[in-house]
Amino acid sequence: MFVFLLIALTVYGLANFYIGRRGAQALASMPRARVIFLVLFIGLALAFPLGRSLMIVARGRLTSVLVEAGTFHLAVMLYGLMAVLGIDLGRLANAFVPFLPRTWFEEGAKSGPVVFTVAASAVALTLAYGAWNATRLRTVDLEIYLPRGVGTVEHLTFVAASDLHLGALVGPRRLEKVVRRMNELAPDAVVFVGDIVDESVTEEIEAQLGGIMRRLQAPLGIYAALGNHESYSGLARNIACLRACGVTVLQDEAAEVAGAVRLVGRRDPSSLAVQEVRLSIPGILAGSGLGADLPVIVLDHQPVRFEEVVEAGAGLQISGHTHDGQIFPIGLINGLIYELNWGHLRKGGTQFYVTSGAGTWGPPVRIGSRAEIVRFRITFDRTGGEHSLPKKKGRTASAALPG
Repeated sequence: MFVFLLIALTVYGLANFYIGRRGAQALASMPRARVIFLVLFIGLALAFPLGRSLMIVARGRLTSVLVEAGTFHLAVMLYGLMAVLGIDLGRLANAFVPFLPRTWFEEGAKSGPVVFTVAASAVALTLAYGAWNATRLRTVDLEIYLPRGVGTVEHLTFVAASDLHLGALVGPRRLEKVVRRMNELAPDAVVFVGDIVDESVTEEIEAQLGGIMRRLQAPLGIYAALGNHESYSGLARNIACLRACGVTVLQDEAAEVAGAVRLVGRRDPSSLAVQEVRLSIPGILAGSGLGADLPVIVLDHQPVRFEEVVEAGAGLQISGHTHDGQIFPIGLINGLIYELNWGHLRKGGTQFYVTSGAGTWGPPVRIGSRAEIVRFRITFDRTGGEHSLPKKKGRTASAALPG
């Protein structure tokens, strides 16, 4: 952890130094504007590490303001870095193949403030769009066909959400919106797939969120598998809080829903002690005492090790964690790390869906992704059906996927 923090702070410091230095150089002909820029930029850059450090010893309004400003600055830093790199690459190309007016580089030229203004405006407009886009909540509709087994139920509706990251930055209003939308979708059961709360959650916020969570209307129950952030903020306390809200928390455990399906919730790797391993899906089912002739739906926060799920014969796995990148170009990086960053995938007889999440982590912005809630309309039959994949654009997408 110490090495990770050291590397992270070094990268953070170097990126901010680079942006701040290039911004100050661009404003060299405007000393007053240069001072104002440096004061604001340095203050924002210090807000994140300072706020996070103060949270360890005390929580209050000042700490919250510092954390909010600091997390938003992470997005400012990312797009500021992209802008400065783009400008410098253009200058480098111009050194080999001149295409910019020579007057731009003469002493006292006004090109610096103009370039600074254009770059700063582009970053500001991008982040303003991202902040607005983060407030939009899409509904994805999926038609899923699973084998019936010995069950007699023909249809069930599961509504799923992940990665709300409720806490200091994403608060009660977001959860109220999610709960209201879920109730509108008339679920038989609700499932959460980890990172319901963030590491910055307080007891006061927990109490508020608990009251809202109890408004969920799901006659067959509310179930949750936990993510890495529940571990960061105190796993035992978060499990107790969720259970007090009527949520069935599945930690390498299984539950039977309506005599039609076995729901398996897996532990997140972050909750494991050193050298501890989580149970396999067959191991969980074997110890559950449930019937063996019902289809299996797996809840696993992180979309990894798909082959294990296929070998276990599960019909469907629902995951989150990736946020669909949340902020471009992180989605492209996720595509190199995860087999599935967002959407649907079929491997063998198992279907996988990775949701982009219903909230945000860090900067409260989404660029190149959308927050979503997913409604799974499950049909239990013995024949399966043809399928079409969900569309990413638009408020509602649909798909019919075979079992």
